[in-house]
Amino acid sequence: MPSSSRRSVLRSWIARCAALAALLAPAVHAEVILVTSADSNVDTLSREEAEQLYLGRRSSLADGRPLLLLDLPPGPVRDQFYRLLTGKNPSQIRAYWSRMVFTGRALPPRESVSVEDARRLLLENPGTVGYLPDTFASDPSLHILLHLE
Repeated sequence: MPSSSRRSVLRSWIARCAALAALLAPAVHAEVILVTSADSNVDTLSREEAEQLYLGRRSSLADGRPLLLLDLPPGPVRDQFYRLLTGKNPSQIRAYWSRMVFTGRALPPRESVSVEDARRLLLENPGTVGYLPDTFASDPSLHILLHLE
């Protein structure tokens, strides 16, 4: 292959990678919201409480009320949520929960099948807390507990 042809292929490949990175960049920096049903008796949740709950270090609110926590299925929103809340990447979270389950210390949050399923479960169970993409921020049936960005 002549060197000018190789350069052309390389330039084309670099342009495609740059275009792909531009498309993925908004998803990587998207805001995630921690929410509950608007009918829930959970009014506030601090970042520290949310981190302790989502890492299985506690299973109830400070006043003793138990919560059901929801996780989204593996994907960019879930990865972003854990990065923003705990500073851990997906493999660190998997390893963390493997240790917690193996030692019997805690069980991970209930995993929904989709974002829509998570929203449905939040609305049907007022004592449930979950996270969603910020596109749900204007949903009047949800109460925002925490913005993570």
